[in-house]
Amino acid sequence: MESVRRVVIVAFDDAQILDVACPSGAMEIANSHGAVPPYAVELATVHGRTTRSSSGILLAGVRRLAEVSGRMDTMLVVGGAGTEAAAKDERLLTQVRRLAERSRRVASVCTGTFVLAAAGLLDDRRVTTHWGYSELLAASFPALTVDPAPLYIRDGNVFTSAGVISALDLTLALIEDDHGPTLAREVARELVTYLHRPADQAQISTFLAAPPPSNRVVLDLLGYIAAHLTEDLSPPALAARAGVTTRHLTRLFTAHLGSTPAKTVRTARTEAAAHLVRSTALPLAAVARQCGFASAETLRTAFREHYGLSGDKLRRMPDMPRPIVR
Repeated sequence: MESVRRVVIVAFDDAQILDVACPSGAMEIANSHGAVPPYAVELATVHGRTTRSSSGILLAGVRRLAEVSGRMDTMLVVGGAGTEAAAKDERLLTQVRRLAERSRRVASVCTGTFVLAAAGLLDDRRVTTHWGYSELLAASFPALTVDPAPLYIRDGNVFTSAGVISALDLTLALIEDDHGPTLAREVARELVTYLHRPADQAQISTFLAAPPPSNRVVLDLLGYIAAHLTEDLSPPALAARAGVTTRHLTRLFTAHLGSTPAKTVRTARTEAAAHLVRSTALPLAAVARQCGFASAETLRTAFREHYGLSGDKLRRMPDMPRPIVR
């Protein structure tokens, strides 16, 4: 057994600081909870000097990529505002290719996928990136199969993830892969993250625009609904999960959300589907499956009821429409 799991995070000027902090912070916590072997995280750049993140905060403790030698467990490339320049830096791409050959697995966060793609490491693979850049990625690298919906994708030994905070979801998945689900849950609890979201959860959170309810049962179930749109979300199933009766669950949802559990679930699925329709080129049947609808026709009905529009009109609109107020 190796004494450490060596992780090299590849950064550049104007990288997103959360893309660095989420993986390194989660792995630090994994070590504190007894990860064996522990993670040893290094930050490396082309020049090896203190580098500036896109927020202006400086990142120190940096090594030159050319000086990184030996075998490593994971190479992870971050994203951020500096990705476009990084993906054109042949010095960086040369080192990324070299380190990929020395790594057990390769990963990227957010637009870091562009760097891996430019280095030729993603050809003929299924990948993801931040939903706002998925069409550009697909157009720039036609050898890739780009799926903009999931939080992260594993294709062989290559992991790609969506925008920013999905770096945490990716890292928890890596920790679970390395050390099992118990340690991953302990890390998630210490990070005070609600749950370890599954890879296939849609990138857009349905409830971002809504004020959080004060009732803990309702709040927890909203998080569960958003993360499990394709599962059984019937009132009896939700009540069983919360440990309350179906009647009491209905009272709680009506009091704190002004909606029944069934209507809340339908709204969550409809709004998630609307975001996918507007941010991807997925056919309506595929969107329906990913968001828990029985068929494309059922989704069309939901769009008409919720927005008064068809899926085609939703896709063509310049801005997200507001729901119909009833």
